[in-house]
Amino acid sequence: MSVFTAHTADTAPTAARRAIEGVRGRFGWLPTPVALMAESPQLLAGFLTASAGFEQTDLAPLEREVVILAVSTSHECHFCVALHTGKITQLGATTELITALRAGGPLPEPRLEALRRFTLAVLEHRGAVPDDELDDFLAAGYQPRHALDVVLGVGAYTISTFANRLTRAPLDPPLAAHAWAPAA
Repeated sequence: MSVFTAHTADTAPTAARRAIEGVRGRFGWLPTPVALMAESPQLLAGFLTASAGFEQTDLAPLEREVVILAVSTSHECHFCVALHTGKITQLGATTELITALRAGGPLPEPRLEALRRFTLAVLEHRGAVPDDELDDFLAAGYQPRHALDVVLGVGAYTISTFANRLTRAPLDPPLAAHAWAPAA
């Protein structure tokens, strides 16, 4: 039995209601993780603010999804992987790229692979990325600001993945086609 409540706009704390309605408006439905995060209006607002900031970075939409999926698979968040598989599919990513991202394996495009490896280095080294790994990232054509953009993405999606795992957020039916489980 879960101690967490999947809120609606009517049951959520007052401070979370506007955020819930905003997400429902963007998606056309209320994702259960958002309904669960609403228990803490500050957590929900923090995640939504950080993810909105990440969306405004200089990284291209496909690159942002690479960062998010690297974080999500690393943290084994089945909901995030399913949701962002749908997003990267809508962006026109190849099946080969999507399969590699979901498996946590090398990507077929060298620049995106450098981004994936750098994202994992940020996670593994808790930000203290060794110089050679930062150099590899920059050699792939990224700028120092992109390294900081990756940190923002890691932070935003660590909030989400940790909250989803803590609350044991179920996969919503609209995402069933992109269901994912970590490799054993």
